[in-house]
Amino acid sequence: MKDFKGKVAIVTGAGSGMGRDLALQLAAKGALVAISDVNPAGLDETERLLKAQGAQVHSQLLNVAEREAVLEYADTVAAHFGKVNLVINNAGIAHHGEVEITEFKQYERVMDVDFWGVVNGTKAFLPYLIASGDGHIVNTSSLFGILATPGQSAYNAAKFAVRGFTESLYQEMKLAGYPVEVTCVHPGGIKTAIARNSTVSEGHDQSRAADFFDKKLARTSSPRAAEIIIAAIEKNRPRVLVGADAKVIDVLVRLGGSMYEVVMGKFGGRLAPRAENVPHNPSAVL
Repeated sequence: MKDFKGKVAIVTGAGSGMGRDLALQLAAKGALVAISDVNPAGLDETERLLKAQGAQVHSQLLNVAEREAVLEYADTVAAHFGKVNLVINNAGIAHHGEVEITEFKQYERVMDVDFWGVVNGTKAFLPYLIASGDGHIVNTSSLFGILATPGQSAYNAAKFAVRGFTESLYQEMKLAGYPVEVTCVHPGGIKTAIARNSTVSEGHDQSRAADFFDKKLARTSSPRAAEIIIAAIEKNRPRVLVGADAKVIDVLVRLGGSMYEVVMGKFGGRLAPRAENVPHNPSAVL
């Protein structure tokens, strides 16, 4: 997909951050864009920006965790534009907290959006992508789909799952000979609102965690991240690392293997300090 002109691109989580920038940049390249998000205000702003640059846009509130709604959404968008060429499953949320104190419902919430949202979007749109004769699906994993860290077990679990799901999908499309390219995206620290919108387990200070991420870890701008992802789509790359931090960590994990777990077990607390004054109460995580 070296030319986006006239192609129909779907972007979830388009109400802010990378999703918004992906939609704007794809539209600037001539794509017809379908955007969705759970945040009505953010979604309306993205729609306004797209229309201001003359884009053809379909906008709809959507929770990617709601499977039937996603299936219906795929049919609606395909009927509206007549085809679907590109799907970017970008919507995601985060949660910070140790396994000991993270509640089951918090794991379920992250998995429902970050993993099942990707599966729902893939399954819903895949028949349309195959039928297009020129399809591409992009699933957003993370640097944390390569490296596990203390306090990020929910996010790690979801993003590692996205990576495995997407790599398997890539192989299946090749074996079947379908005209669908597949890309798994691993962003490092991107300057978006994901940390500020994240939840935390008991004993953690959400604002402190968000400030740390924004000031210390978020190194790549959202527009730059979108540029890198779109370039990877144009080159049909099955895997793209976004940001210098993602590239460095990928190399270190490949070279060090499981030894990185030993290092993180000793020094990872500097990146993810444990919660304070939390009683060891098994019922607290039910």
